[in-house]
Amino acid sequence: MASSSSSCSTKHQVFLSFRGETRFNFTAHLLKALKDKALNVFFDEDTLETGEQLLPALSQGIAASNLSIIVLSKDFASSKSCLAEVSDIMDRNRSEGHIVLPIFYHVDPSNVRNLGGSFKTSFEDHESRRPTDEVKRWTDAFAKVGKLKGIHIQDNKSETEYIQDIVDDVTRKLMNSAPRITSEKLVGIDDQKKMLLGLIEQADIRVIGFWGMGGIGKTILANAVFEEVSPKFECRLFLKDVSEKIKKQGDESLRNELLSKLLDEKEICIDTPSISYPYQDRLNNIKVLLVLDDVSDPDQIDFMGVKYFGPGSKIIVTSRDRQVLRNGRANHIHEVKKLNKNDSLQLFSTFAFKLLNPVADFQDLSCKFVEYAQGSPLALKVLGSNLYTKSKKEWESEVDKLKQYVEPKISQILKSSLDGLGELEKNIFLDVACFLKGEKMDIVEKILSNYYMGAMCGIRNLVDKCLLDSIDGYHICMHDMLEEIGKDIVRQKCKENPGKCSRIWFPKDVDQVLRYNQGTVSIEGIKLDMSQIDKLQLCPSVFENMFNLRYIYFYKPEIEKEDWNPKLLANQVDSVSLPNKLRWKNFGMKMIIWTLLI
Repeated sequence: MASSSSSCSTKHQVFLSFRGETRFNFTAHLLKALKDKALNVFFDEDTLETGEQLLPALSQGIAASNLSIIVLSKDFASSKSCLAEVSDIMDRNRSEGHIVLPIFYHVDPSNVRNLGGSFKTSFEDHESRRPTDEVKRWTDAFAKVGKLKGIHIQDNKSETEYIQDIVDDVTRKLMNSAPRITSEKLVGIDDQKKMLLGLIEQADIRVIGFWGMGGIGKTILANAVFEEVSPKFECRLFLKDVSEKIKKQGDESLRNELLSKLLDEKEICIDTPSISYPYQDRLNNIKVLLVLDDVSDPDQIDFMGVKYFGPGSKIIVTSRDRQVLRNGRANHIHEVKKLNKNDSLQLFSTFAFKLLNPVADFQDLSCKFVEYAQGSPLALKVLGSNLYTKSKKEWESEVDKLKQYVEPKISQILKSSLDGLGELEKNIFLDVACFLKGEKMDIVEKILSNYYMGAMCGIRNLVDKCLLDSIDGYHICMHDMLEEIGKDIVRQKCKENPGKCSRIWFPKDVDQVLRYNQGTVSIEGIKLDMSQIDKLQLCPSVFENMFNLRYIYFYKPEIEKEDWNPKLLANQVDSVSLPNKLRWKNFGMKMIIWTLLI
């Protein structure tokens, strides 16, 4: 027996399947508890209209529900209609991921799995009275229910407590199964999602890493994959912001929280570095889908006990650091791709206009914001949201502002990528942001190797952390927003006096420092676009106070090179006193560089 709805057109949350022997006691109390939680339950006495045929109505009720509770009592298998319900429920579980929660009501789950005890007698009776193929469907479905994780009701605590556990479990399962991704967030990820779903199906792939810079959409993609495959797993959990949660509550607390949810046990408390018996064996018996989002240390993966999860388990780990995923033994690392221009424009438009395409008068301005975002979903969302309903003049002002400032919401996430960098990586990041972005990789490596021991290793580490990249394998690059963040870090330390900055590159600042001899010991590097200032004559003593100066870079853009010869400026070297070990190195006719020779 079970539940139902008028014409079954109403979408139910829970279908309740039970045998009459529990109708007026346990099942009645369970039904009331579910309704008290404002859950819409498909139950035959309430919703099956007079004159409707039983089985078709119940089959429609199962189809119209998100989750089925099967109360398996001693006499359950004696009912042909109950077995037909179970068969239908398990068919939908297999084909549609329909959620099933078995309640073993004073029966041994092993007797359900193996058709033993009172169930054996019931099925033997059916075999003598019903068609063989029909009974085979029933026995197969019944045995499968016995293999699912459910709630075993015994005499060790009151039924009221068991019913509360059931209601809590149902609520949690329904929340986990609810779609949480809005359509605009899914723009441009279909191809990646399809490929990753294929990887999930491969038996030899257990841990999959999602790698990419902050704001590129790792979490959104992981959630899309999680939503798609979670019905196939007995236990599933999406653990967001792992690194941040560990900072706030500690790794042991987070692990205990994770295990409590996976094992459906309150207040698990393990205060040792490793997970011990009996939890290892219990974890090994369940097929788990786990997402560990924003992991910054490979130890965070191992500490959560993923190696004890049962066969067929899948662990998705998102990180900004590729080396974390390598050391965390990821079987496959997927680089999350930035959005192309069409998808970027569509995503931007959904936030800026609440439309799929920009308004005609704002087409060109929209393209400028899209170009600035460089395929970052976070940037497109933040920029678009900030511009919604604003005038064209305000849009134009925002474009100008982007040339020097990164939106705070974007900056906060990207700056967190710099946390934990060593001194070497920090200095290389700032050097590239202020001076070397877009230059040939071999030149950058030569220059930085003059300053730092292990520079090439530092560059590779920054590439792994998505803070640097390489264009076509030959030129070093970084996202424009990361460039502005690096420059802002330098600017914040010398807002009023550019002569006290560690690096100066803004033409007016460089002109002020060199023309008026305002250099200090703080300055380590200077870059100047000669097309942005009038004739510059270097004072002989201009560099005398810059004891830590290690890099001077004068250049003109390609378009204005014809009338400029760097050798003419180099001739001033003879009359200018340079700091010790600073020498002119010619890296090509488009520039003149003085750099340290070590």
